[in-house]
Amino acid sequence: MQAPRRASGDSADATPGEWRGPGRHPVPWYRRPLPGRALRAATDAVALATALLIATLLRHDGHLDEVDYTGLVALSAVAALVHTAAGIPFGIYTGRWSYGSFEEIAALVKTAAVTMPTLLLLDTLLGRLVPRSAIIAAGLIALVLTAGVRYTVRLLQDSRLRPSPEDGIRVVVMGAGEGATQVIRAMLRSPRSPYVPVALLDDDPAKRTLHVMGVPVRGTRDDMAAVVRRFSADAVVIAIPSASADLIRALTEMAQPLNVDLKVVPPVVELFGRTVRVEDIRPVSHADLLGRREVGIDLAAVAGYLEGRRVLVTGAGGSIGSELCRQVARFNPAKLIMLDRDESGLHAVQLSLDGRGQLDDRNLVVADIRDLQRLDEVFAEHKPHVVFHAAALKHLPLLEMHPSEALKTNIIGTYQILQTAMKHNVDRLVNISTDKAADPCSVLGYSKRITERLTAAADATATGTYCSVRFGNVLGSRGSVLTAFTAQVEAGGPITVTHPDVTRYFMTVQEAVRLVIQAGALESKGEVLILDMGEPVRIADVAKRIADAADQHIQIVYTGLRPAEKLAEVLLGPDEPDHRPNHPLISQAPVPPLDGAVLSLLDASAQREELIAVLHWLSASPALPKKPHPVITVQPRRATEPARRS
Repeated sequence: MQAPRRASGDSADATPGEWRGPGRHPVPWYRRPLPGRALRAATDAVALATALLIATLLRHDGHLDEVDYTGLVALSAVAALVHTAAGIPFGIYTGRWSYGSFEEIAALVKTAAVTMPTLLLLDTLLGRLVPRSAIIAAGLIALVLTAGVRYTVRLLQDSRLRPSPEDGIRVVVMGAGEGATQVIRAMLRSPRSPYVPVALLDDDPAKRTLHVMGVPVRGTRDDMAAVVRRFSADAVVIAIPSASADLIRALTEMAQPLNVDLKVVPPVVELFGRTVRVEDIRPVSHADLLGRREVGIDLAAVAGYLEGRRVLVTGAGGSIGSELCRQVARFNPAKLIMLDRDESGLHAVQLSLDGRGQLDDRNLVVADIRDLQRLDEVFAEHKPHVVFHAAALKHLPLLEMHPSEALKTNIIGTYQILQTAMKHNVDRLVNISTDKAADPCSVLGYSKRITERLTAAADATATGTYCSVRFGNVLGSRGSVLTAFTAQVEAGGPITVTHPDVTRYFMTVQEAVRLVIQAGALESKGEVLILDMGEPVRIADVAKRIADAADQHIQIVYTGLRPAEKLAEVLLGPDEPDHRPNHPLISQAPVPPLDGAVLSLLDASAQREELIAVLHWLSASPALPKKPHPVITVQPRRATEPARRS
């Protein structure tokens, strides 16, 4: 679908100084009733007149009888006209700036810089109504008075908006940086805010005497218990968007015995550059405890290949695909084509993008990647420049039982996407892979390793850049261990864990997609790009944390490793170096290409064990000749059932 843009009637699109009425055309500021803005101009005129009077009296050492009151009144009237005329282009009287904001004060300085020289010139032409030195001094005095009036009004407005400490949730804010400033401002400037900040905590010694909008810093994290008791706080808010999972875990352990609610603001990857709002404050989630960290991104490089381009996402209704759509849309692509076999998934992602969900956009594409003819139709119609291929089957135990489905969707479906992309001259294609493809030992791993090799072969012959991106478990995705454990708790337990020592890598979906988009901007030659997943996490620890947080006793049961399941996953194969030439969180490893002609060796109707053996062989085999001699009769059958997405 088209990247979401503001409707033409949205007030956010109005040019400064204009107001959009209910009709189609904007209503100019000068045709709108302006009692408030006229009052501002009148207040500034009084401030100018007062400044001229004070400056003139100072010039005459306070002798009232030496003041030319007629000339003073005349020049004050001229000054009011000049100041008003100069202030309109700078937006002081057109509603361009919030009253009393730093931007408006800067506009006042510019207005004064125009007004005072003009007054000096007019005073000379009118016969020296007041002394020149008085005009210069009056400019500075008027600036102080006009800014002072605005500050006072802004202070009164903020005090009226400030929620009552008796009615709100008393909050201790952890952190005194920019994130905390945004949080406190949001809390104190909304009368509907349920939160009232009473104190700040920060480990930086330089901030011991700092006050943020009147809220004082009262210690470090080690003083949390004392500060909570002293201020009778009901909650602690971690206002550090870049906080790591380790920090959040440590603060969570400190807050647990205090009988207070612990809340956080979203991580940097979720905020995507915007300020924190009261609505963003939420309880600590398991994702915060496991996978939160700050991810840097080269915005210029990413925008360079997404902005103004036609972007297609396969598997757009899944957890990875839908987040790809949301983040890609922020880079203003010319067109965002969302392809999925699941129409309900497409409906959900459209709702998350534009809030309409009308399903009336040609850029919402219902299609199956197993259908080559349909893919050709889609690419011919939309002519994408960039393709993110996220459609795949991903559940390891199911694919062990049904390897033919991995063949038809993961392998043949991906090969058809690659061939169609090359046919229609796609500039850049990113194939979403998995850590199961590193030293694979399962059907899922074999199939995804084969797609990495097919992508490398396509990159060698295509005019564009084709690469694979490999990462591990995504928190909160369909089939995620957190989703499964939460469902088991809601059912009353037990929580099932395969092995006490099993470990997995975890990453939030926002972080994973952010790095996928960054990886797509890197220059690579037939490589697989491996995302840094941080340190592996013991699944038993995750299960214990979730069980401890439950309202009832939840038992943890160990069921044993399933067929083809590893005790510990790896991100790099035995022959893959951890080489990071372009980004500190993205490794780039070469992939031996695999010619698509070898797919003729695969038969979806073959016996399960025989098919798995061939998949295993192809995942690790050397490159084969263009026309291999078939070992198994090859007729991969079309299937009509929908593919799941990662």
